[in-house]
Amino acid sequence: MKNTSKDKKPVRRDFLFTASYAVGAVGVGAVVWPLIDQMNPDASVKALASTEVDVSALKPGNTITVLWRGKPVFIRRRTKIDIESARKVNLNELKHPEKDEDRVKKDEWLVMIGICTHLGCVPLGDKGEYGGWFCPCHGSHYDTSGRIRKGPAPTNLEIPKYEFVGTNVIRIG
Repeated sequence: MKNTSKDKKPVRRDFLFTASYAVGAVGVGAVVWPLIDQMNPDASVKALASTEVDVSALKPGNTITVLWRGKPVFIRRRTKIDIESARKVNLNELKHPEKDEDRVKKDEWLVMIGICTHLGCVPLGDKGEYGGWFCPCHGSHYDTSGRIRKGPAPTNLEIPKYEFVGTNVIRIG
């Protein structure tokens, strides 16, 4: 009578092979896990992931600068004139066309990263030909919506991820 694979009974050797593979897999996992886990950000990086800013003291027409992830963030409480001038702009005149409505969550508040998109300088507020920001290093002019209007900067000032968590509190990040 011939032994077929159906008739084959497990032997001790099969158990030893299976047990060895299982122990080996656990060992590989124990070695690899710390290598993968060390790539996660540490607590100081996670703490910088978001910041909350109370803007209740900010009067219309004023701007504050806060740090988020080591970058300056401009928060401007715009006046009705700022909003109207930003909305009147013909998008065909812009290097990087973007509607003002798409750059803000509430008309009155403009939140953007204060780093010039040309070479990373920090623009000056309430300066330049368009009443917004001016980068004196290379002459980029931004309007009251942070859009590039003149100069070498290729794109508008970046809008970070943010939300209003109260009537006077903005969470950035």
